[in-house]
Amino acid sequence: MKSCLIVDDSRVVRKVAGRIIHDLQFEVREAGDGAEAMALCREKMPDAILLDWNMPVMNGLDFLRALRREDGGSKPIVVFCSTENDAEHIGEAMRSGANEFIMKPFDADIIHSKFAEVGLV
Repeated sequence: MKSCLIVDDSRVVRKVAGRIIHDLQFEVREAGDGAEAMALCREKMPDAILLDWNMPVMNGLDFLRALRREDGGSKPIVVFCSTENDAEHIGEAMRSGANEFIMKPFDADIIHSKFAEVGLV
């Protein structure tokens, strides 16, 4: 079974996304910020990461840049999921190593579509 790490400081967003992604046959783990997510990635690198931008401790962009420097950090497919959805933010996320971008709010169809586009489902 593929695994997905959901990184968002909102517990509600993590639970909603987790339910959707679990229904896509993924094992789901959650982190409330980038530092917690990095610790989980060092334990076991996921196949996919759904990543929020604005979080305390370590934001999504800093996490993504650090992830891509880790051993095995080029492996996960990273889908940014944020309200920061202007062209400048999306471009910065993609240049930093994101594979795709989803705007909040999202639903099951949007997540399924983006995961399909990047070959996860």
